[in-house]
Amino acid sequence: MDVQKIREKSESFVKEASSVIVGKDEEIRLLLTALYSGGHVLIEDLPGTGKTMLARTVSALLSGEMRRIQFTPDLMPSDVTGLNIYNQKSGEFVLVKGPIFTDILLADEINRATPRTQSALLEAMQERQVTIDGKRLPLADTFMVIATQNPVETTGTYPLPEAQLDRFTMKLSLGRLSEEDELKLIDRFMNDEPIARLEPVMSSETLAKIQKSVKGVHVHEACRRYVVKLANATRESSGFKSGVSGRAVLALVACAQSYAALKGREFVTPDDIKYLAPFVWAHRLSGTGLKSESVKLLNNLIKGVEAPVEEWSR
Repeated sequence: MDVQKIREKSESFVKEASSVIVGKDEEIRLLLTALYSGGHVLIEDLPGTGKTMLARTVSALLSGEMRRIQFTPDLMPSDVTGLNIYNQKSGEFVLVKGPIFTDILLADEINRATPRTQSALLEAMQERQVTIDGKRLPLADTFMVIATQNPVETTGTYPLPEAQLDRFTMKLSLGRLSEEDELKLIDRFMNDEPIARLEPVMSSETLAKIQKSVKGVHVHEACRRYVVKLANATRESSGFKSGVSGRAVLALVACAQSYAALKGREFVTPDDIKYLAPFVWAHRLSGTGLKSESVKLLNNLIKGVEAPVEEWSR
């Protein structure tokens, strides 16, 4: 698919989503970027900031199936993946698939479940398959997890393990609204439920075409080297317990390709990489100090690595 068509389709998606989500157009674009790259998104913020509404809005605008799991402390792994149940009439075990067998999985308040249940998503997020009683079952090619979580300081939460965090392509935060946007929010929801009026604007077939097309966006060798230099900077920094993984490096390149296509460009620039790196890498880095200090340290590292200057379209 031509990148200009991807841009037009993306802006149409953002316009429809903004009829529900107030003042968060760029966050919607970032979520689309992760979706185009075939990745998963973690949305973390305080209760009541619109995390679940954003996830529901994106799901409503895609024609694929969306299923929702409310993560709670008593949720079991089989409640996510499914299990084989013995049928007394037939004398055979019958597979009852769990809600993970869908196109878009909304994992609501994922960090309220125990680590054992959280780990039920690991194989699905990385390999797009689920193993039940030794049998591997494939998931949809466009399978995506949109998870929400409250800050770890919130009562009743479990911190996500590093292996789980590393499988999320991006971590987003919605933040507070301005006064004007909050007034718009009141006007929009006071007498109506705008999400109920949404119709799909992107089919599963179109999404699959976009995901295939963005892989062809040109990434200059200098940009690839720039990503590697940034990754090594995180590994050599004394402020992090460990740097980013190879999976994180690939995720940043894939997101840069998707973001460039979303903007209507056939090539990635260093500015794409610098802009996306905090969203793709910050949640994967385990700092020696406070979380806010880790984010600040990453931004400082990015500023400290010289960006290349080339003709990016070649």
